[in-house]
Amino acid sequence: MAGSLAVDAGILLAGIVLLYVGAELLVSAASALALSHGVKATTVGVTVIAFATTAPELFVSSIGALTESDSIALGNIVGSNIANIGLVLGASAVVRPMQVDDDTLYQHGPFMFVAAVALVGLGLDGRIGAGDGVVLLALLAGFTGYLFYKSRQNDVVLPEDVDMSADTTSASIRDYVALVGSILLLLAGSRALIVGGRGVLVAWGFGDLFIGLTIIAFGTSVPELATSLVSAIRGEAQFSVGNVVGSNIYNVLAVIGVVAVIVPITVQSATVSYEFPIMLGFTVVALAMMALGDRITRIEGAGLLAGYVGFLYFLLP
Repeated sequence: MAGSLAVDAGILLAGIVLLYVGAELLVSAASALALSHGVKATTVGVTVIAFATTAPELFVSSIGALTESDSIALGNIVGSNIANIGLVLGASAVVRPMQVDDDTLYQHGPFMFVAAVALVGLGLDGRIGAGDGVVLLALLAGFTGYLFYKSRQNDVVLPEDVDMSADTTSASIRDYVALVGSILLLLAGSRALIVGGRGVLVAWGFGDLFIGLTIIAFGTSVPELATSLVSAIRGEAQFSVGNVVGSNIYNVLAVIGVVAVIVPITVQSATVSYEFPIMLGFTVVALAMMALGDRITRIEGAGLLAGYVGFLYFLLP
């Protein structure tokens, strides 16, 4: 029993590492290829980069729904969105108070709220089917179109690890190899995270929804957590806010949209009565913090962290 648990824990950690490396490689390779084909840098910033940070959730949820349980897919997204606000945003603010960019708040904040409300509304009947998935993907298309429109009017600030000043007139074989390699790493990491995380928690008597809400959600949030903490340490904490808002939008509209079209998702009554309200509550609190002040303070960050710990505590059976 102990040996099997140790193996599952090792697989879990390997999955988290593979997801992180795969997401980083996907950002670099996809950006280089997009620019080499004439896509504007600003457009790359609001599409390729935004998708790449959501790639772990997309792969894990899709593979989880197809191979294990649709509860893992839903729990992963709901848990990831809560973790993005409570853990990622909270920890980043504790490290350094974060200035809130008006564009992020007033242009993207409403989309984060609408995405959360849409997920709750579509799941109230106990099922998110293919038709609901199409609705979410239609909202995603509208959001992406809006991003393209805004990118033509404003310069978009990109993460430091994406060098848009380099010569990107032509793509190299290495870029294509890196793109394929990143997808393979994400596939392998997703499977390892699901198998290892499920093995660890099932051995302790936990169900698939709890697994998705906790350890799987944390694992897929590792790229956002690492990026946001590094940004905060470097004094560029404003990236953390945009990172969380964009990730939460794409998690619901892209990931749940795609998964629901492939495999109908069952929504348990406990999710409707507990996890959905908690997700909405974190979303509203985060937006209120951004709107009521010009920054998220350390005290507010500590409050978000405490809320996240409380959420995990009350999940325990």
